[in-house]
Order: sequence, then C-alpha cells, then structure tokens
Amino acid sequence: MTRFLLIPLLALAMPAFGADSSDGWVPLFDGKTLDDWKASDDPGTFSVENGEIVVHGKRSHLFYVGPIHDHDWKNFELKAEVLTKPSANSGIYFHTIFQAVGWPDKGFEVQVNNTHKDPKKTAGLYDVADTYTAPAKDDEWFTMYIKVEGKHVITKVNDKVIVDYTEPEGAVAPKGHPGRLIDHGTFALQGHDPGSETHFKNILVKALP
Repeated sequence: MTRFLLIPLLALAMPAFGADSSDGWVPLFDGKTLDDWKASDDPGTFSVENGEIVVHGKRSHLFYVGPIHDHDWKNFELKAEVLTKPSANSGIYFHTIFQAVGWPDKGFEVQVNNTHKDPKKTAGLYDVADTYTAPAKDDEWFTMYIKVEGKHVITKVNDKVIVDYTEPEGAVAPKGHPGRLIDHGTFALQGHDPGSETHFKNILVKALP
C-alpha cells in the first residue's frame, strides 16, 4: 500500500511552476515556453532553446504579463543567469509596462552589454547610473541581480555590487526616457538589434514588502 500512496504524496510536495518557494523566490520563465510573456515590435526575436530564452533578431522587447504578483512589482529582488555573445547588446527592464512599439518609455533598463560598441556596460542603470567597465565576459554565464527597495536600487554581477543608486528627492526623468523614475510595474527583456544574441535562464523574482 505504501507504494501506491508515495506517488501522490510526492506530487503534492512538489510546487507547481509559479508557486512560491520556501524562500520566496518564484520563477518567471518555465524553461519550455514563452507563456506569460508578450513581445513587442518583432516577436520572432525571442525563442526558447535548451531551457533558455534566446534573444536574437530585430528590435523587440519581451514583457512578463503573467499572473505572478499580477505582473506588477514595486519592491523586489530579481536574479537571472545571462550569457552574451560577442558584440551583444540587451537589457532587463523593471517598473515597466507593455508597449507595442519602440524602446519602452516607462521603467529602468539594467544594461546587458560586455563588448558591444555602446560604452555603457552590463549592470548599469541606463542613462541614470551608467558603468563603463564590463563586469563579465562573453560566452560565459553570469548572474545578474537587481534589488529595488523604496528609492534604492542595487545591481550585482556574480555577487559583486555594480550600481548602488538612490533616486534623489525631486528627481527628473532623463532626456528621452519620460517614465524612467522609481514607480512600479513588470519586467522585460530587450532585443536590441539583429547583430546581438543574448541568452537568459533561471529568471527568479522575490517580492519585498
């Protein structure tokens, strides 16, 4: 009888995709499909291969629009494993909202760029708190970490702090980015140009009070 009870008990013990884990981290990507994600401009830029989101094609942005936290976070921690190919340019947006065409107006872009000609490198807050030295190498997986708590933003690469930024009182959005102020919203991955190829996997988020 024990043999027949074991399978359902184990099934109950295993959390389904999207369920809170014991430490609060929840996956946004199931490793198989782009369910719960929505692409702008050119959806063909995004595909799934070997458990990874592959970003390679024309300009496009892939927004999380799924049920987790109603795809709307203010305070959070996010981490993802990222791999850039040579000359790749990409980014991870937070506090954004789906936009069908163009570069997202709302939210912050955490840059992903180790060797692209753009001098602004990985883990900088684009046009707000930029960094000009690449903290990672192409063709090697690295862990990107983003934490937002109140007006305070921290980014890390492989546990090394890259940006520690607090939005000042009365801050004005930078030119060309009308919604680049601390607010709330969802996440998005950037497809920058046809010459760029970037891979993402193990995208996890933890909501903070």
